[in-house]
Amino acid sequence: MRKAMVILGALAVLALWAGVTACGADAPKSDFFNGKDLDGWEGLKDYWSVTDGAIVGKTPENQKFNTFLCSKKMYKDFELKFKVKLTGTGWTGNSGVQVRSEVFDKEHLAVKGPQCDMGAEYWGSLYGEQFGGMMKQAPKDVVTKALKKDEFNDYAIKVVGKHVTNKLNGETTDDEDFEKMPAEGIIAFQLHGGPPMEVVFKNIEFKDLSKK
Repeated sequence: MRKAMVILGALAVLALWAGVTACGADAPKSDFFNGKDLDGWEGLKDYWSVTDGAIVGKTPENQKFNTFLCSKKMYKDFELKFKVKLTGTGWTGNSGVQVRSEVFDKEHLAVKGPQCDMGAEYWGSLYGEQFGGMMKQAPKDVVTKALKKDEFNDYAIKVVGKHVTNKLNGETTDDEDFEKMPAEGIIAFQLHGGPPMEVVFKNIEFKDLSKK
């Protein structure tokens, strides 16, 4: 009887763990994002929230400007992985992740710098947000092959020195040096201006690769 109770107890613990995993809280927690709230981040409060361990950005009406959820910490070399899904009213939405960037408009929390792009045929591209425009567009055939429309997509970003590597669902879309790459800066998630949209970032994993 005692052995049976021990087994049942172990099964209950496993069931509880499985429930936590199912709700999306399985992503490793870190100082980068704690999975519970936006501590350590700065964004317009009406646009950003945390739901079931995921960062959710949403524009409630036609948006007149781009706005960002910005890290309060500066970063140099790092690796960032997550799942992302875009939805919108009458379009697929547009988002991205700024790397080594800076805030230039505190009122709207607008950011300038290199952006790992998401949206239309630009998934996996490196775009210069208020930073000179497209830095390297991802090959369209690679994006077409890799992208899962209206679903969660795996996105991986690695920045080391001047070198940036972007991967979309395991397919490499960027992998080269960029001379304009700043030495350090914030990381920021984008909500693009335009029709109402929502972006969800979940299962966020972050590794600081900077030399200590």
